[in-house]
Amino acid sequence: MNDSAPTTIDSGLSALGSASDPIYGMAVLGKTFLSLVFIVLIILALSYLLKRLNGRHRSRGELINTVASSAVGPKERVVIVEVDKTWLVLGVGGGNINKLHQMPRPEDPPATDPSPDDDAHFGRRFLQALGNRGDRNTR
Repeated sequence: MNDSAPTTIDSGLSALGSASDPIYGMAVLGKTFLSLVFIVLIILALSYLLKRLNGRHRSRGELINTVASSAVGPKERVVIVEVDKTWLVLGVGGGNINKLHQMPRPEDPPATDPSPDDDAHFGRRFLQALGNRGDRNTR
């Protein structure tokens, strides 16, 4: 009777092990996938925070301030930089920086960012354009 008992237990354990292997494999695969998703989300969140914080590191007492910038080629730019109430027009490209022009800072420098009024004006014009478009379609 002792000989038949171990074979029954062994066959039962092997059947149990084979039935749980796919379930166990799927659980490990699911945990691995969730871990990877979590790591990717952490990387994306950190990169977002770095971008947000990088723009705010400027203080009012900086010596150099970028006034404007414009691309003139794939790798070339013209940049206006303010240094000690003097504007420098610089050509930047190909690893070189060349001074193109120098002038005193104007009393009223041009605004580089749109004011909130400009945004509101754009919104009104956009709604008017949508309204006029609807009038044309009904005729």
